[in-house]
Amino acid sequence: MDIANLICKRTAEMKPSGIRRFFDIANEMEGVISLGVGEPDFKTPYAIRKAAIDNLQKGNTRYTANSGLAQLREEIAKYMESRFSLSYDPHDEIMVTVGGSEGIDLSMRAFIEPGDEVLIPEPSYVAYAPIVSLTFGVPVPIPLKEEDNFRLTAEALEAAITPKTKLLIMPFPNNPTGSIMRREHLEAVAEVLRKHENIVVVSDEIYAELTYNGRHVSIAEIPGMKERTIIIGGFSKAFSMTGWRLGYLCAPKAALKQMLKIHQYALMCSPTTSQWGGVEALRNCLESIGKMRDEYNMRRRFVVDEFNAMGLHTFEPEGAFYVFPCIQSTGLSSEEFCEKLLYSKKIAVVPGDAFGESGEGFIRVSYCYSVNHLTAAVEGIREFLDDLKAGRIK
Repeated sequence: MDIANLICKRTAEMKPSGIRRFFDIANEMEGVISLGVGEPDFKTPYAIRKAAIDNLQKGNTRYTANSGLAQLREEIAKYMESRFSLSYDPHDEIMVTVGGSEGIDLSMRAFIEPGDEVLIPEPSYVAYAPIVSLTFGVPVPIPLKEEDNFRLTAEALEAAITPKTKLLIMPFPNNPTGSIMRREHLEAVAEVLRKHENIVVVSDEIYAELTYNGRHVSIAEIPGMKERTIIIGGFSKAFSMTGWRLGYLCAPKAALKQMLKIHQYALMCSPTTSQWGGVEALRNCLESIGKMRDEYNMRRRFVVDEFNAMGLHTFEPEGAFYVFPCIQSTGLSSEEFCEKLLYSKKIAVVPGDAFGESGEGFIRVSYCYSVNHLTAAVEGIREFLDDLKAGRIK
């Protein structure tokens, strides 16, 4: 028997992550400087680590409720109210997930019927389209344009809607561009959605706390949107807790009830120790967010200035911790640029087309690294561009 022939066709045809290919190569090379992974270089704040250790020592290691620790859901409700003026019942409108990634998956599986269309503004996070396809939905990209500051416009949204449209993903602050949606832009999007009763919004707000010019605004804050919006949040980026795998969903009661059933059968509950860390994070460590955000903001200014100075036009991000330099001036495709940079200078960045076809001509660079690391990397990229112009790299 050839077991490969029995694999689900949709799974077999799914392309591996465009990010992973480069880092599989980089992992086999010595001395590579990576600017590719979206993982904070800060340690999880000490108080969070201590709370988790204390609960381990107390033996608090049993399953929690499927929807998560009551204490954590209550803290999430307080956080959403204080940060975004959004009121959610911790008993039946909030669920703790295994990272924000599970929240994305649950949202798709709970709503998509075969053939339903899901609108995905792109460039955006690499997992959206594959998850849609695995649920037998149809991913429909909406190209975001730099002249619109990589925002979703009402006109582009309206043009993409069909009778088959079921979900709209709102990936802001955006990975990879760092773009954000201000209240006036969200109001324009909401005006379009109010004309279409049967479209659900999945708002991925994992980078909400990493907004640099004013506070993040959730589309659920816009009148008429909360009752049709699922908010995906988490602790990975804001609290530097990537390996803890801790996220959450905030959603209308009827929607959460169905997503919880999938969660029950697939995962039971999120890691108990991580949940106790999350309780401590929201109760006593909110000030750490601002400290890390200030550091990211300094790095943001540094890398934007450096890339523009070396001739790679770079959109100024207002959220997340990525820049998205345009490399079209080099005459190379995104993949060619990244491959040549990796092999000639041992610097790893991500090709823009890994985030959708509209990302071609760009690269994604993460600045969640130390200034020394970033300085060495941008100097290497500057040398790479000089070598290209001189014909020393073919």
